[in-house]
Amino acid sequence: LNKPEWYLTQVLMWIGNHSKFLDDKIQPILDKAGSSVNAGLEFSRALVMLILEKLAADIPCLLYDDTLFCHLVDEVLLFERELYSVHGYLSTFPSCMHILSEESCFQRWLTVEKKFALQKMDSMLSSEAAWISQYKDITDIDEMKVPDCAETFMTLLLVITDRYKNLPTASRKLQFLGLQKELVDDFRIRLTQVMKEETRASLGFRYCAILNAVNYIATVLADWADNV
Repeated sequence: LNKPEWYLTQVLMWIGNHSKFLDDKIQPILDKAGSSVNAGLEFSRALVMLILEKLAADIPCLLYDDTLFCHLVDEVLLFERELYSVHGYLSTFPSCMHILSEESCFQRWLTVEKKFALQKMDSMLSSEAAWISQYKDITDIDEMKVPDCAETFMTLLLVITDRYKNLPTASRKLQFLGLQKELVDDFRIRLTQVMKEETRASLGFRYCAILNAVNYIATVLADWADNV
């Protein structure tokens, strides 16, 4: 259960190792017979169906072990990425995202995603470098004077989007968007709490850094507004 990458990698190897044989030997036979079947894609589809069976059997066994479950999700997302980008798998075919979208699995995924995001926010705001810009010495890059915590937070949101963007239904994507909105609001509250501690020094370093963080986050969210 702790090594889903073993069978996921094995399937990717089988697909890669058989592609030349399927293209050179099998596809011409299908073409000659007037069939519209793509041998390579059908081979991939059949192997993915085996993975779906395996996942359906394994997921109930590790649903409540955060570490194992998160590792499984990470490995499945990497597998899906390679399947589509390297092997040309079709979005209309069955995929692992359908398994991750099933109710019990999906709600667990949302829960652990939120848990680890909040942990990340705790660590980024308690860091000594939280209010310092990574690029403070490079003026042409650092026009917005973005503190490290704001940049890390927006990267966190971007990574979450990247993880859920291939979910098969809009309703599931919207649930993840709801999580992101919660995280933005949580970050806003945290910034407000820090700001209240700094009101006596409103021209102080940290107070200005908070204003820069808010400006940066608002600007990036506005840029993302065109991303459906």
